[in-house]
Amino acid sequence: MIPYGRQEITDADIEAVVSVLKSDYLTQGPKVPEFEQAVTDYCGAEHGVAVNSGTSALHVACLALGVTGGDIVWTTPITFVASSNCALYCGAKIDFVDIDPLTANMSIAALKTKLQLAAEQKKLPKVVIPVHLCGHSCKMDEIKVLSEQYGFSVIEDACHALGGRYQDSPIGCCRYSDITVFSFHPVKIITTAEGGMAVTNSAGLAGKMMSYRSHGITRDPDKMTHEIDGPWYYQQIDLGYNYRLTDIQAALGISQLSRLDDVVARRHRLADRYNVFLQDLPLLLPYQMPSSFSSFHLYVIRLQVDQIRLSHNEVFDALRHAGIGVNIHYIPVHTQPYYQQYGFRTGDFPEAEKYYEEVITLPLYHHLTEEEQDKVINSLRDIIK
Repeated sequence: MIPYGRQEITDADIEAVVSVLKSDYLTQGPKVPEFEQAVTDYCGAEHGVAVNSGTSALHVACLALGVTGGDIVWTTPITFVASSNCALYCGAKIDFVDIDPLTANMSIAALKTKLQLAAEQKKLPKVVIPVHLCGHSCKMDEIKVLSEQYGFSVIEDACHALGGRYQDSPIGCCRYSDITVFSFHPVKIITTAEGGMAVTNSAGLAGKMMSYRSHGITRDPDKMTHEIDGPWYYQQIDLGYNYRLTDIQAALGISQLSRLDDVVARRHRLADRYNVFLQDLPLLLPYQMPSSFSSFHLYVIRLQVDQIRLSHNEVFDALRHAGIGVNIHYIPVHTQPYYQQYGFRTGDFPEAEKYYEEVITLPLYHHLTEEEQDKVINSLRDIIK
């Protein structure tokens, strides 16, 4: 079975991890801040906070921005559930903005309409979380303008998008957002096995996120409520969590980051081959805005089902039967059973629901060979033709 995504672990990666295993620190040592600095240097941001997952990064980002009960957070329905769950963890209400049918990212037109209505109803969101689906950036300059007009904060969910660019700047520079969040899950662009990071240009937000990732504890005397008892002393000043990344994971991340540009370039070459060999089929291929450079975390096609004799499910099943490990990204979050209790129903976000009925994620990863890709292409052509 050719999987839709897969990590690549090199001898250099293994050596980096073994070096930490032989060192004095397996966690809370020097590798975590080294990894944070490497990512922020790459992105052009000022501060990085490494955590144990992209989900944790979203959570601490919401906490740092003060999201709490009574607040409202908006995101897109076409994403993994973590993009909306992070608001619920804080006791906030969640709502969604339908997608642009061309990009599958958050629709700017739908966002403007929803903001106008929310302003009239005095129910504006505290935070909006645009998701860079598949590594393709949202229209962040327009979202930034709207955030200033309506007074909401922005968290970029860039869990797919490390190595991508927008308006000639790296995704993660935080030019258009308060915080940007990355994931280092094994199927992502680079991996730390499990892990994530939040980057920001605000020292204050970075400090809050660092506190929340480690039980809300500080050793900084300036942040304590009274004089310290001695050099061993610490205080818990917030209710935090154990969201720390280990030095073992950070070492793997540093090693992987060193070849990020090569990985993204290879993904583009493979995506270009898909574009060439699939262009004559009744499919909609991934769209890239001229203002963006995708990391191509995923390669997602949309079946033009009215031109194909097979159903969406039949094409999916036939590809799996042919040994192609296709997947679907994503099931609209508002249709999940858990979200029904909040009043969401099928039909609420029609573009997202139409997208779900048509999409299939094809295999795309750095070390996918052209021979394996040809098998994917030929299998898809045979099934559809």
